[in-house]
Amino acid sequence: MSSFKRKPKSTGEKPTSLPVYPGTRISPASNLSLITSTGVSSLDDILGGGLPLSCSLLFTAPDIHSSYGELVQKYFVAQGLTNGHRVCIVGQDPEVWVKDVMWFPKSQGVGVGVNEADSDEGEENAGKSQKVKIAWRYEKMKQFKTTVGNTSQDGESYCAPFELSSRVPEEVIAEALEGKRLHLVDVGFQSLSTVAVLGEISRQLTTDGSVPLRICIPALGSPVWGDLTPQGILYFLHALRALLRKHAHGCASISLPPQLSTEGWGGTGWIEKLGWATDGALTMSAFTANPALSSAFPGHHGLLQMHRLPSPHTQSPASDRFSTLRGLTSSGENNLAFKCTRKRLVIETLHLDVEGGTGERRTTAAPSAHVEEQGHVSGAKVGRLEVELEEENSIKIKKKRVGFQSDRPELYDF
Repeated sequence: MSSFKRKPKSTGEKPTSLPVYPGTRISPASNLSLITSTGVSSLDDILGGGLPLSCSLLFTAPDIHSSYGELVQKYFVAQGLTNGHRVCIVGQDPEVWVKDVMWFPKSQGVGVGVNEADSDEGEENAGKSQKVKIAWRYEKMKQFKTTVGNTSQDGESYCAPFELSSRVPEEVIAEALEGKRLHLVDVGFQSLSTVAVLGEISRQLTTDGSVPLRICIPALGSPVWGDLTPQGILYFLHALRALLRKHAHGCASISLPPQLSTEGWGGTGWIEKLGWATDGALTMSAFTANPALSSAFPGHHGLLQMHRLPSPHTQSPASDRFSTLRGLTSSGENNLAFKCTRKRLVIETLHLDVEGGTGERRTTAAPSAHVEEQGHVSGAKVGRLEVELEEENSIKIKKKRVGFQSDRPELYDF
């Protein structure tokens, strides 16, 4: 019999439980941390369910012709306004920036859950109504999907279905400002330094701890921030992460301008240093600067590269075990890409297209075959196909004769 016994709990002791805020969940990797949605369900899957509270996530977008990093941040802010979280936006002209945040479709109200994996044009619903005519036994097989959809828990939509063509109503912004759920910090107008910005963020974190606080910092290091050095940016990111560790109800989303998202600006290993100064770092490289990649992958707009993923209270990121898109649980890690459609931003697995494209001829035409236009019959064109067959070579090759000369000819008598 084992000598180890479980220590019984006292009757007056109450089990400690993690408080769950609206719009948050307990992390599947650890019951000591909460996660919240970024507004993009496919990005939540890559993070292992969502962005953990008390963590920071950095986006770098080296392409100067696009701003996909700030686009993801607008999803982050829209999800916070939907869930009733406190949102703090730090940057240049935050009043103008927040008005460009996407919102629900006009025909849909707040809180109505819609699967984000549905196609923009209803292709998936149309495909279900059509039967497979190639083989009947394939009808009940699941369709191949390159991304993940939105899920609901306890009847509450965890990740809201926003639409890029819609904008947040002014009434929602005014109500959030009046209820002190939206705080705007204009760095350029107030001429704030990085130390002053950190002080303002600290005051917001200590104001109210009953509601999660989402901190959004777009274009950190732009000219409005002054002459920041690589050491100054790393100090700011490290200090911000220290503040989030003290206040477990806050999380941050930061993006860098294109000129600061390359190795040439911060020196060798600049992107890796950014990853170590934050809890998570992702790079969204668009194809607009490289026409070769645009032609090779016409169905995508850029590649997604992960430098570091959040892992609070665990040794390995939750994404390694719970991410479907990365595919580490079944096979090697998948390549990830993103595309921006008319309605939404999607991150999905990257697959090579059919060689040459779907519109290219698979077999070459015979050199002797040609089509001539013959005439018109009842308004339709009629063609005549002439095919010339090559005749076989009628010249017969004579067989070679071998003469044997030997002293014993009986050996070669066949």
